[in-house]
Amino acid sequence: MSEDFEQPKPMPHAAETRSQLASALYWMRDLLLSVVIAIVVILFLYQPVKVEGTSMMPALQDQERIFINKYIYKFGKGNIERGDMVVFCYPNDHTKSYIKRVIGLPGDIVEVNDGTVIVNGKMIEERYVPDEYRDHISSAPVKIPGDNYFVLGDHRSSSNDSRAWGTVPRDLIYGKAVFVYWPMEKLGLLR
Repeated sequence: MSEDFEQPKPMPHAAETRSQLASALYWMRDLLLSVVIAIVVILFLYQPVKVEGTSMMPALQDQERIFINKYIYKFGKGNIERGDMVVFCYPNDHTKSYIKRVIGLPGDIVEVNDGTVIVNGKMIEERYVPDEYRDHISSAPVKIPGDNYFVLGDHRSSSNDSRAWGTVPRDLIYGKAVFVYWPMEKLGLLR
């Protein structure tokens, strides 16, 4: 007569248990490191922002998502140049942020004649402003004070910019628009 009985299952070895625990700890360490790196990048280097409004069309559309480089201007590693799309605190209300294109640098003389921008006596070529987005407004020549910038939206007929409220002090500029990441069909570097 034979009796059926269940064989006892072998207990996992202590080494196998330690290996699983070590794997879990390595995974947690890598996850934590990734989160810390992401926070540092967002706080100090690149920040995702949503475009609100049409003043930078056609380069930027309403509701697009872009990355701005916060490091480039903060630590003096890059100079603000004519043509840069900069993000700054609106001079009349520091709780609002604007994005515009730099047209005039400190010391420049900027004027607008029937919608044509003239810097230091020379008309500047603005391929980024299509004819249908130009306006025919004129403004008297303005000498840009030191450490200030003259900014304009690319959609001139719908932009609230330096023509209306003056120049932007350097200390209010906190980033450069560099990359569109949404919608996917516009994915790429900004120019």
